[in-house]
Amino acid sequence: MRKLKIITAAVATSLFYGCSLAPVYHVPPIDIPVAYKEPGPWQTSRPSDRLPRGDWWISAHDTELSRLELQIDKANPDLAAAVARYDEATAFLSQTRAGLFPQLGVGGALTNNRQSDNRPLRGSGEPSVYGANSLTFELDYDFDLWGRVHNEVAANKDLAQAGAAEMESVRLSLHIKLADAYFSLRGDDEKLKLLRDSEAAYAHALKVTTTLFHGGVAPAEDMTRAGTNLYTVRAQIDEIEAQRALSEHAIASLAGISASSFAIPPDANPVNFDAIPLDVPSALLQRRPDIAAAERRVAAANASIGIARAAFFPDISLSPMMGFQSDSTANLLSASNLIWAIGPQLSATLFDAGLHRAELAAARAKLNESAANYRSTVLRGFQEVEDNLALLSHLRDEAQAEDLAVQNAQRTLKFSFNQYQAGAVSYLDVFEAQTAALQVSQSAIDLRVRYLHACVGLVGALGGGWPGIKADQTDLPAAQIPGAKTRSPVEAPTDAGLALS
Repeated sequence: MRKLKIITAAVATSLFYGCSLAPVYHVPPIDIPVAYKEPGPWQTSRPSDRLPRGDWWISAHDTELSRLELQIDKANPDLAAAVARYDEATAFLSQTRAGLFPQLGVGGALTNNRQSDNRPLRGSGEPSVYGANSLTFELDYDFDLWGRVHNEVAANKDLAQAGAAEMESVRLSLHIKLADAYFSLRGDDEKLKLLRDSEAAYAHALKVTTTLFHGGVAPAEDMTRAGTNLYTVRAQIDEIEAQRALSEHAIASLAGISASSFAIPPDANPVNFDAIPLDVPSALLQRRPDIAAAERRVAAANASIGIARAAFFPDISLSPMMGFQSDSTANLLSASNLIWAIGPQLSATLFDAGLHRAELAAARAKLNESAANYRSTVLRGFQEVEDNLALLSHLRDEAQAEDLAVQNAQRTLKFSFNQYQAGAVSYLDVFEAQTAALQVSQSAIDLRVRYLHACVGLVGALGGGWPGIKADQTDLPAAQIPGAKTRSPVEAPTDAGLALS
């Protein structure tokens, strides 16, 4: 008797609450390092996935970049599509949640019918024409004894959260792409100023060597070498202008603007970027939206196992009906016309040729796949952080050495031209000094742009900006980009003795 009471109580409890056949969910284990390997002047931030990631691009202190970045949230079609996908996922979640509650419906019919005079088994007293009128109310409710509906809700909730994270991942990716394109464009602006200043200096050098040649003072080789440098620079100008145009077009598309009606005024001033705070490695799992999306998909796959397991058990539902039925509309709602039906309904599979087992095996395989994808995403996240930290560290040292090379190339160019004017060396020495000075100056610009790309890459690898970021922040050390000074970096060939008299 006691056992019967326990069984009855258990069944009654399951009728109200159901049970879940999904495994207990655990986030796939990850070996997380205690600190990042690459050294550098990085501050420690205090990130939280609940806090905004900040408008990190304002660390570049560039009003044009900030204006363009804000345009992404307003007009970028890829971001709009990601938002729509998230809205779709939340709509699916709402649809699934509806299955947790009873569904109430109403139906009615007012029909006039005639039956055949020769209908088989027709009674002698039955009329040929009769009315069939009804008004019914029906309630449908699935008891969800095995948690199928609850696990469907859980899975769709996890997928909706994954959709939100993927939307943020798309947003972050678009902001990163725009910043990369913008820094490339500004690097092209620096190069164009360098090349145009060099063009003016080389044109003047060609004029001087041509005059000396016609005066019988210098050989023809001096004139042709000066011309080689001039025309080479002009060709490089065309190449850089083409690269700048492509970057400008890419920025226009990212900002949701037609490339045909978009232009960014040239600005050759070097761009700076403030130091980037580093969170601890474990916080990376909270901060990166792609990692969050991958983890939520693991949770959804775990819930799907419960859905597949529930298919092995009978489904019990209740569909009570109550209404009125009569052959006329008069007094349709009277008590004598009342009809009703109530009772549970059961459906179960007796033979499916292994269908449910295959569905369960597929659900388990999906969980393993999702867990592996999660671990892969985490490992890739740590790699991207370490990659960009290594780039920043080594590019900083490389750029400092390159700046020294620029200074020495400028001095060499000045010395060689002074010696040429004194007749101590041939123009070949000046030609080589010009070429070297231009090359190292361009390399210095390339290094600064690569440093900016690495800064942006580190922001992306960390999952975005950081709490408390402000446009006028002064608490972070201004880790100026190596070589990015207030002067123009294009001094080399133009101010190094080529203004020939």
